[in-house]
Amino acid sequence: MDIKEIQSLIKFVAKSGASEVKLETDDIKITIRTGALTSAPETTTYLQQIPVSTTAAAPPMTPPPTAGGDTSGAKADVGESEEDSKYITIKSPIIGTFYRKPSPDKPAFVEVGDTIAKGDVLCVIEAMKLFNDIESEVSGKIIKMLVEDSSPVEFDQPLFLVDPS
Repeated sequence: MDIKEIQSLIKFVAKSGASEVKLETDDIKITIRTGALTSAPETTTYLQQIPVSTTAAAPPMTPPPTAGGDTSGAKADVGESEEDSKYITIKSPIIGTFYRKPSPDKPAFVEVGDTIAKGDVLCVIEAMKLFNDIESEVSGKIIKMLVEDSSPVEFDQPLFLVDPS
């Protein structure tokens, strides 16, 4: 882990609101404590780095199967990815906190089923106390929202699926 990764981790912890994070690997042990004073009970977030081979890419993580007794989970995932391939994925251009509304008392920018045009504001992402409007680069219809409101997002993380037709 290099210094830039550590600095990035510190910034992420500060934005996440966690008061303490401990990171332990075979060769490094890091504890990050923020000075955030909250009335909520103190919580500790633990991160564990899993050794990864440097020659092979890590396999993509898949969500656990949903309850309902469906034994053809693998077939459903393949069908879903083939179906999603005809859609355009709008991704986060920055790291920050995703918000669907301009403020808590206002309606959401877009909902599933809404038709959008190029340049329409889809959401805002807060990064370092600045709220950045995320505008659509395509026209189409919102098919799926891939991120929950008020959740942290990474650079290039998928946010929306859009049907361009």
